[in-house]
Amino acid sequence: MLTNYMRNYPLTTLTLVAVLVLSLAPIGQVEVAKDVPFADKWTHLVMYGGLCLVGWLEFWRHHRRLDSRQLCLAILAPVMLGGVLELLQAFVTTYRSGEWMDFLADSVGVLLGTLLGQVFRLWKKEGVR
Repeated sequence: MLTNYMRNYPLTTLTLVAVLVLSLAPIGQVEVAKDVPFADKWTHLVMYGGLCLVGWLEFWRHHRRLDSRQLCLAILAPVMLGGVLELLQAFVTTYRSGEWMDFLADSVGVLLGTLLGQVFRLWKKEGVR
């Protein structure tokens, strides 16, 4: 089942691996980001929004319909991933810190990525080019 998922959703799988690595690897302060207000929060929002958007784009490539169970799973799974990674950062690593605001940024990113994915579906359905 996992190999089938990876074959049907290769970009989502790569994006997920990138989110995992970026969330748990010991990455220092980026000099450019010091001048950007809330750079860390923007990074979280973009990572999780991108993960969800890529997932939805690949989902709509293979499916025509969406049931409520799939929608709930597609929203809850990345939100829970963000929460688990924040907990791992706080309690397992010594070089990262888990933060509630990071979790909030992850969740907002999930919702924005989902919204954009649904807009893409409507755009595709209407045949707009």
